[in-house]
Amino acid sequence: MTEPQAPVFDRRMLEALVCPLTQTVLEYDSQAQELISRAANVAFPIRNGIPVMLVDEARELD
Repeated sequence: MTEPQAPVFDRRMLEALVCPLTQTVLEYDSQAQELISRAANVAFPIRNGIPVMLVDEARELD
């Protein structure tokens, strides 16, 4: 029996999404399931295939 997989993030969304802090382009990290804002130095989580673009949910990058 195989486990159900989480929904996959649609990479075409990257064309429409920008960082809510800096309005800059985001990078998709498929391994961590995050959208990275290099300009703001934060990562926004992707949960169940849906990007969570809330500043309070963002993780600071090392």
